[in-house]
Formats: sequence, C-alpha cells, structure tokens
Amino acid sequence: MDYSTVIGNSKVTGSSANTTPSAAQQAQDTQDRFLKMLVAQMKNQDPMNPMDNAQVTSQMAQIQTVTGISNLNDNIKALGSQFGQMQALQSVSLVGREVLVPGNKLSWNAETAKAQGSFEIGSPADAVKLEVLAPSGAVVDTVQLGAQGAGVHDFDWSSDKFDAKSGGYSFRITASKGASVLGSTSYAHDRVMAVNTDGGKLQLQLQTVGLVDYSSVKRVD
Repeated sequence: MDYSTVIGNSKVTGSSANTTPSAAQQAQDTQDRFLKMLVAQMKNQDPMNPMDNAQVTSQMAQIQTVTGISNLNDNIKALGSQFGQMQALQSVSLVGREVLVPGNKLSWNAETAKAQGSFEIGSPADAVKLEVLAPSGAVVDTVQLGAQGAGVHDFDWSSDKFDAKSGGYSFRITASKGASVLGSTSYAHDRVMAVNTDGGKLQLQLQTVGLVDYSSVKRVD
C-alpha cells in the first residue's frame, strides 16, 4: 500500500463538501485513513507471505513526513501573517515623512524654494542632461548636470519664468557615456499621508503620487 494512493483516493462527502478543512485537519484525516487501511491490510495478509517490516516502516515514514510538512506550512502561514502585521505597525511611523518612489514628478521643497527630483544610473556617466517638462508635456528648460557617478543623485530646479510651486511639472533624464546612452530610473520626492492595508497588501498614500506599494519605496528622508 502506497501513501500516495490514500491521498489520491480520499473524497469529501455529505455536508463537508461545502467546507474547506484546514491543512492540519486534512493531514489528520489522511493519517487516520492510512492507519485504518494499514491495520486492515495486516489483519488480512497471507500468513505464508506476511508484509515485510521494511515496507511497513517505509509507509509509516511517509505518513509522518507529510504530516510534518502540513504542520510546517501552517506555522509558516502564521508567521507570515504576524510579519505583515508588524510591518504595518512599523510603517505608521512613516506618516509625515518624505520618501523616494519611482516617478518623474517634480515636487516643491519649501525650505529651498526649489523643485526637486532624483534619478539613478547603474554606471558612471560622462554627461547627464535634465529636461523639465510643463504639464502640457513641452520641454521648458534643459540643464546639463555634467558627469555623474553610479548611484542615486538628487537635483534642484528653479526658474523665474515658470511657477514650479504650482505643481504639474515633470522631468526627463538622459545619461550618456561616450556615444552610448545609459539606462536611468527617475524618482519623485513625496510625503506619506497615510498607510493602507486593505486586501492584506501594505501600501502608502502619498500626497502627490497617490497610492503606492510599500516595497516600491527607494529611500526614506
């Protein structure tokens, strides 16, 4: 008798068909069926050709292994739930803080009276060009940021001709090394207004960008 046969032949009947048992209950039910079938097999075995002890031991090891895996899965699920709750509680401390998230929106810094943004490049660049875009999408200013090393870089932008404080402005970064254009990632500065845990997913409500996943935060200032 193979333990996998017991699992494959198990069925749900009666009112239990509408109820999904827990993993632990399923493992216990399967173990009970296995033991009953094993006892029945031993009672009805041929006295002239009895079951081999090694075979019985192997089948008992199978049932113990599967039961142990089921219990382990339940424990992992419980730990995952506790970790999610702890993460949500810790993220509450981010409310009111400024974070860096993927995006190309310029934000207004009241302390410097300038708009700000950030970008990341994976390797050193000979030249980095910043283009500022109006809400219409038209380029209103171009700034040469010069050579930049690999990593995350912050920049400020101000202009007497445009009211960056009103919002709606975005930016575009072009990094190059020689004749090659390097890949870059743009980041927006934003303020955390609230924490959202609806649907079991941890998200942050940002002042400008809106709702973003907690995992997308690049930096907390």
